[in-house]
Amino acid sequence: LVLKRIVDLTGGLAILALCSPIMAVIAVLVRLDSPGPILFTQERMGRLGRTFRIFKFRTMVQDAEAATGPVWARPENDPRLTPLGGFLRRTHLDELPQLFNVIMGEMSLVGPRPERPCFVEQLVQSIPAYDHRLFVKPGMTGLAQVHYQYDQSIEDVKRKLRFDLLYVKRMCLMLDVRIWAWTFLVVVTGRGIK
Repeated sequence: LVLKRIVDLTGGLAILALCSPIMAVIAVLVRLDSPGPILFTQERMGRLGRTFRIFKFRTMVQDAEAATGPVWARPENDPRLTPLGGFLRRTHLDELPQLFNVIMGEMSLVGPRPERPCFVEQLVQSIPAYDHRLFVKPGMTGLAQVHYQYDQSIEDVKRKLRFDLLYVKRMCLMLDVRIWAWTFLVVVTGRGIK
């Protein structure tokens, strides 16, 4: 865990330095694309159930859930997405600000996807062992994320859970390196690893 934190801190700072020009361009484009803030923050559940505020580039219209309350994200044909938001989601560029969460120690570069507390409460009650994924820090990318994109149903969560639990059991630096390589392929091709 100490080695993983060192890699997260040094790797997060290095990636942030490399990606800062891209992030600056995205920030300007988000500002021009639609009214609202550049960054979107939301409460997520981290290691051992601690909550934190996740950072992302805003991809949806402002107050997108005001009328509906919390709903599962839809990767395609989501009317709440801004014109730029669909592209940012497909390429996962909206997640670059999570590097700040990694540097602050709330997230890791690799781990299970951080979920909203309201969904975690439901999922813990309906899916055995779901809470085991909270034994490690959530990640910007992970074994489940490279195999499946977005959760749209409980069945999607169940399919992804086996990869999250496998990661928790076998977590090591070499596996993290492989997951980052797979993540690069997913971003470039737009398809999950099979």
